[in-house]
Amino acid sequence: MTSLAAFCLIGGMLSVYTLLDGYDLGAAAISPFLTKTRAERSAVVESIGPFWSGNEVWLVAAGAALFALFPQAYAVSFSGFYLPFIVVLWLLMFRGIAIELREHLPGVIWMDFWDAAFSVSSALLILLFGVALGNLVRGLQLDANGYFLGTFSSLLNPYAAAVGVLAVVALAQHGLAYVAERVDGPLGERALRHVGRLWWLVFVAYLAVTAATVAERRSDLASSPLSIVASLAALGALGAVWWFAGRRRAAPAFLASASFLAGLLVAAAATMYPYLIRPYPGAAGGLTIFQASPPTATLALTLLISSVGLAAVIVYSAFVRRRMALKVTVHDDRSV
Repeated sequence: MTSLAAFCLIGGMLSVYTLLDGYDLGAAAISPFLTKTRAERSAVVESIGPFWSGNEVWLVAAGAALFALFPQAYAVSFSGFYLPFIVVLWLLMFRGIAIELREHLPGVIWMDFWDAAFSVSSALLILLFGVALGNLVRGLQLDANGYFLGTFSSLLNPYAAAVGVLAVVALAQHGLAYVAERVDGPLGERALRHVGRLWWLVFVAYLAVTAATVAERRSDLASSPLSIVASLAALGALGAVWWFAGRRRAAPAFLASASFLAGLLVAAAATMYPYLIRPYPGAAGGLTIFQASPPTATLALTLLISSVGLAAVIVYSAFVRRRMALKVTVHDDRSV
């Protein structure tokens, strides 16, 4: 039970990261297609400005929890995914630099460059995270000890690429719903209209990935009814996004989008369980939560410490959001 609790804790932290950082990644990625002026792009950045760095803390915390709770899986994943992790690190750095520097100097070229950097780095991050999740669900080429034998190109397989595309369109929809809920005026209204238009791409991508997952992992799905229930719940939440967006209700549409993402992540975790790193069908190895965990006493103590720290982060995050979650207005007189 302790190993299962640790698995749920890490999965929960990664899910919270996806829901929180997902809206600012999605808003940044879709910004070039949504905004018409630099003032509107600035409003999008302003809407996520108080939260983006705090959202990324959840990713760092999940990595630290993985190291503490499942050190062997941490070692295998970081050695096998060294190049993708370095790319993710640089994209996170470039994204943060873009936010901080875009208004440090006057000039159209300067601001346009950093706005483009912000959007491109955010879209690539979503794609890489989606590809990583797709490979974890599909399985990896591992040796008998659980170490990665493939190459970077092998990670770019059709199934993982499809999950990456679903991640891009789903988080773009999430970002649009966030902008619609946080920004007043024509920009917020336009974002809500775009939610309804992008919804069809999300729906098609969801059906394609679901069909591919059934083809790849039919036996696992049959033994894990939670994955089926979560997938159906995600589909229902996706329908709610369309319903609320069509009735111009931004806040419920954003909550429905978050529920859709949560359903997808629960389905993915249920499909993977009990593996942390699943071998590709026919390959040896693989690390389960029981193989990769430290001794029970150590795991229980680490889990307790992690849970206390997590509770403190949740309380602080809720306090900050309540104080800083104000509506943003587009100011056309901003200097560029």
